[in-house]
Amino acid sequence: MTAPIPDPDSIAANALGNETSPYLLQHRDNPVHWQPWSEAVFAAAKAADKPVLLSIGYSACHWCHVMAHESFEDDGIAAAMNRDFVNIKVDREERPDIDQIYQFALALLGEQGGWPLTMFLTPDREPFWGGTYFPPEDRWGRPGFPNVLGRISDIYRQEGDKVRANADTLKNALAGLGVNRPGGPVGRDTFLQIADFLLSRIDNAHGGLSGAPKFPQCALFDLIWRASAETGNPQYRNAVLLLLDRMSQGGIYDHLGGGYARYSTDMFWLAPHFEKMLYDNAQILELLAHAWADTGSALYLARAEETVDWLTREMLIDGRAFASALDADSEGEEGKFYVWSLGEIEELLGGNAEAFCEAYDVAADGNWEGKVILNRSQRPMLGDAEHEAMLERCRAVLLQARAKRPRPGLDDKVLADWNGYAIHALALAGATMDRPAWIGLAADAFGFVLDEMQEGDRLVHSWRDGKGAHPATAEDYASLIRAALTLFEATGEARYLDRAGRWTETIDRHFLDPANGGYYLAADDVPGLLVRAKSVQDNATPSSNGLMVHNLVRLGLLAGETAFLDRADDLVKAFSGELNRNALAAPLLVSGARLLDTALQTVIVGPADAPETAALVRAAWQAPAPTRVFRRIDPQDSLPDGHPAQGKGLADGKPAAYICQGMTCSLPIVEPAALIERLSRRVPA
Repeated sequence: MTAPIPDPDSIAANALGNETSPYLLQHRDNPVHWQPWSEAVFAAAKAADKPVLLSIGYSACHWCHVMAHESFEDDGIAAAMNRDFVNIKVDREERPDIDQIYQFALALLGEQGGWPLTMFLTPDREPFWGGTYFPPEDRWGRPGFPNVLGRISDIYRQEGDKVRANADTLKNALAGLGVNRPGGPVGRDTFLQIADFLLSRIDNAHGGLSGAPKFPQCALFDLIWRASAETGNPQYRNAVLLLLDRMSQGGIYDHLGGGYARYSTDMFWLAPHFEKMLYDNAQILELLAHAWADTGSALYLARAEETVDWLTREMLIDGRAFASALDADSEGEEGKFYVWSLGEIEELLGGNAEAFCEAYDVAADGNWEGKVILNRSQRPMLGDAEHEAMLERCRAVLLQARAKRPRPGLDDKVLADWNGYAIHALALAGATMDRPAWIGLAADAFGFVLDEMQEGDRLVHSWRDGKGAHPATAEDYASLIRAALTLFEATGEARYLDRAGRWTETIDRHFLDPANGGYYLAADDVPGLLVRAKSVQDNATPSSNGLMVHNLVRLGLLAGETAFLDRADDLVKAFSGELNRNALAAPLLVSGARLLDTALQTVIVGPADAPETAALVRAAWQAPAPTRVFRRIDPQDSLPDGHPAQGKGLADGKPAAYICQGMTCSLPIVEPAALIERLSRRVPA
């Protein structure tokens, strides 16, 4: 039976009005006849014999807004788009599986990726040319968008052989997205070689990796931190602390409202693109918790508290889950909500203005485009208690005044993977910094995912306005499995461990490549993708395959099932050949391999309500031990079969801790200080 030819009128108007994505809704009033990604739209493009213009972005993206205002709101440019193309809009946060394919296609064309992504496809979804931002006329060495549209339309109509050749070449190369590079085990030598290579790229003056722009790069710095914990080499430790110090006192941090912007445009951490992303702040919170456990730094504790305050004040959805992002722009200007003038501050702070301005780099001529980005980079050391209390009062006054300004847009969709990062970080930081309320926030967000984002044994990737949408990715499952394991460690509630196991079964069933190893990003029943991508590369967010190495190790140790440990080893080997090509590609894979070899299984046996038990639990979490895998049991309970501490109990009637590596466990430890000392020992070479 022949499928009916789609009605051309079905793509003759903007169709984004019924979408839930804030990014797509930003474009519902464009004169462009935008369509959401669907089988029907590509069928309509084939029936009309028109190329597809695919535009991918996200709601907090500054340059996405710029291109929208300059081109997509222009009637003349929109008319050319509508005449010659079928135009599809995709929110890259809702459909990372689509974005990954076409970002890779752009890289194959020799172009730098990013957003907005502008790709030209055949009606069979095959890319044949593309770019990112295009100005409305020739500018900055880039062709104007109208010229691009005209040239691509002419080539598609008049030079079909060239289009076909480009499409075939790219399609063949894109098949490599589903191929992993296997190799051998990843041991201590490889781990430290990568850590040393990272050290050679550190900006020792300003922190982070050398050059500009500067991103937090949390996965890389987590690897360096683990190298510090394993070896005691102060160079590793200092590299991470310098990053946190400079970011936390720089302009990338919101000194009034809390939270970190996505990246700094300069090497000094001064001027960010002002969007705040949930995933960045979750990963930075985790790194702050690790560093605080080692240093006890008042700065790290304050930044963690302020960032959690921001999350609860501005990012909670339905009182439980977390929104995705805050926009960079307000009133059509980047950063307008966040910047100040000297006069504004003097008027608001009165007699305290001079001391505040000295502390926060406030001058009449500003420090960024004539305005002031508050920062403490020039005077990063904290003052005495009285001085800091005065600055805190001043910040409260300015925050109250700032709240009256038109706010940046909130992308209030809930993403499963990003919430997983936040749940994990809140549970970890809450246990480490002894903030039970943070563990409660994590548990609430986890409950939201279970209540609103599960359909049977499957997750959805995105939720907004009461509606779940889009199939979950491997990153959703990997992130939430990790979150469940951390909640189990922090609370001892068996339901979290059970949920981690069940989601592991789901990710294995729908994402695992049984022949070659590794997890595909998209499930086996997701329609309409040109290729199923499989990656171990950590970018702004962790890769599902790197996370799953950690998850399988922790699940195996906590459940006492060595099969999970064997699978973690197999997963490392499935991708370790990638390190020969790019040593920095997969820090989570590498640190997961070290976790497999060096995990410190820490078991505390004692009644939950005993003060001695609570003291040992606090000590276990506050030790600087990133390879710790933790659980507490009541004296009458048993550990799983195969757990090395099975049968261990109270020591002379007192709560006791046991630390196991492999199948060897320590003698009982009853003093908190001794437990911290034992967990802090370096791993022998």
